Parts: sequence; structure tokens; C-alpha cells
Amino acid sequence: MSDFQKAYIHSFSLNPATDKEFFSYINDVYFTDEIQGMSQYPQHGAIDRLQHITSVSYVSYILAKKYGADLRQTLRGAVLHDLFYYDWHIAGDGSHRLHGYRHPGFALKNAEKLCDDLTGIEKNIIYRHMWPLTPTPPKYKESFIVSMADKYCAFQEVLLSRIPSYTDKFPLLANNNFTK
Repeated sequence: MSDFQKAYIHSFSLNPATDKEFFSYINDVYFTDEIQGMSQYPQHGAIDRLQHITSVSYVSYILAKKYGADLRQTLRGAVLHDLFYYDWHIAGDGSHRLHGYRHPGFALKNAEKLCDDLTGIEKNIIYRHMWPLTPTPPKYKESFIVSMADKYCAFQEVLLSRIPSYTDKFPLLANNNFTK
């Protein structure tokens, strides 16, 4: 099993008491009502948005440590990268049209309301995380890390949600009953 798979699986059982270093970088934003409220929105299949941002943040943490990126900025940006308040799966009124292109802007506006101290790197992480779908690439190493972690976690979430036998490989996830 790869380090990324191990990190992804561990993201489902993160605990502030045992994963102190990880949480030390994001305590100020992760435990806000706005972020915790993301659990009400589905993200990819059976995975809610809070679990998605938690997984992206933890995989980003592993990558940032490996590549010498700024941990605080990387993780705060990862926590805030999908901070939008709607279920993008619901169609009908057209407001979620072009979601993949538009939601980084919504997330950045919401993050700026939540945090008055966002750095340029954190803003770039949030606004550029959908590259290469959006044409402008991330500007910083930290932004690129979160963008890649987001793709990796989304892929894993689709597998978990669409291929029930996938969880057989990962008993921890199967025990959490994430497949429908």
C-alpha cells in the first residue's frame, strides 16, 4: 500500500488527541461552525464535504512534509478549498451550472469572510485548486500540492462510492459504512 493510500485511510480516523501536529496547523479554522457544517453537504458519492476536506488536508500534510512546503499555509488552504454552502449535485435552477469552474471563487470569498488573515499562498491554494480544469495553474508549491491532493482524494472517493468491492481492500473504511 502506498504512503498516499495510508494517509487517505488514516484521514477517516484523525483525532486531535493523537494527531496533534496535524491539527496544530488548522485548529483555528477546522473547528469553526462553518467548516464543521460542511458535513451536511455531499461531495463525491457517499463522502461528505467535511470528510473530503479532511482527507485533502491530511494527504496535503504528508506531501507538504515530504516536499518542504509551508505546513500551516498548505493545510489552512486545504481546509478552506471547498468552502461553499450548497450541494453542487442539485440541478434545476442553473445556479450550480459550471460548478467546477466557479466554486473556487465562491470558496475564496467565503474563506475571506471566515479568516481575516489569509495569506497570498492560502488564497492561491483556494482559487487555483481546480487546475487543470481551470486554465491558470497554481502559483506556489503549496497550491500545487493541494490541487494534486484534491484530485487524488476525489478519485479515491469515487472508487469508494461506486465500487463496493473497493472497500474490501480497506477494512477501516468498510467498517465506516461509506458505500451506499
